[in-house]
Amino acid sequence: MTKPTGVFIGTDSGATTSKTGGVRPDGSTISLKLRQSSTNSQAGTAAVINGWVEGVQGFLTDNKLSWDDVLGVGLALPGPYVRYGVLGSSPNLPPSFAGWDFHRDYSNALATRAGRPVPLVAGNDGNYGGVAEAHRLRAGRKVGVLMLAPGSGLGVAYVDGNGLPLDGDTLNGMEGGHLPAPLHLLGGVRAYKCGCGRDWGCIEPYTTISGLPQLLGDMIARYPSHPLATSTVPIKEKVLSLRTLAQKGDPLAVEVFDFQARALGLHMASLVIAMDPEYVVIGGGLMDPEATTAEFRERYLRILRESAQPYLWPVQRERLKVVPAALGDLSQAIGAALVALYTSRQNVAG
Repeated sequence: MTKPTGVFIGTDSGATTSKTGGVRPDGSTISLKLRQSSTNSQAGTAAVINGWVEGVQGFLTDNKLSWDDVLGVGLALPGPYVRYGVLGSSPNLPPSFAGWDFHRDYSNALATRAGRPVPLVAGNDGNYGGVAEAHRLRAGRKVGVLMLAPGSGLGVAYVDGNGLPLDGDTLNGMEGGHLPAPLHLLGGVRAYKCGCGRDWGCIEPYTTISGLPQLLGDMIARYPSHPLATSTVPIKEKVLSLRTLAQKGDPLAVEVFDFQARALGLHMASLVIAMDPEYVVIGGGLMDPEATTAEFRERYLRILRESAQPYLWPVQRERLKVVPAALGDLSQAIGAALVALYTSRQNVAG
């Protein structure tokens, strides 16, 4: 039997950098080398659309493909959203982007360049990153995968047995970083302010870079002789130094990341109870082998698992696998391409 030909392209658009990747109809990755370019958001939405299209063109050229080969495109874009395909007000993009129907504009631009309509799906970048990691782990089996990616914020994704993410009706599904933290299990820590504006103690500031200024401010009182306690450098520099210090065994920095691992483990337990996945993937910079030592990653994952275990159902304690992410910057563009592929399969089956 002749294998299906053609490709599915994924565009991963961040606030500053956009990436392009792709997969074949069998789900295999076309290239492990991403095409990267500036998102150019300061120049307006038209410039962003042009950059996305040029990213596709460059990826096709790099891999000796043409627009005739493109069967569908997926777009990974951080929210929030007003509704499917329409952006809400984002703190990382110009105010003029609020209300932008990016799905319509990108669809039109793709059709113009390809000379025909090109199916386009869109979704949250964190969700699509989870799709790629789930595809790697599932190996054709119908099992659920939960992904937690602490970085500047907390990305959360759930991918079902069909390989598709839980997007919700407005693409705001699985915004798990803004569920409340179990403060009663975290030593009575106060409710931290979250960048989303909520004041009930979102889990995000307890597990990510965004909350480190508040967490460090509380913990450093127990270390009055620590160099960071007397340093006059800006707080941003202080918190960005913590990961390096922790890997050198600094007690304050170690305590900070142990706390974050415990908080994320408790949150993971809540989500596992709700979603019942076989796998939990931990992503983000803390799991990056180029940025952290094996000892640091192993300690973080151990504390995370130990914190979650008492709160899981017995069968989950035995079955659940918690693993580090493996695809890094590839995940969101590849995930977007995979969603375009899976959606095309559903449309054919339907």
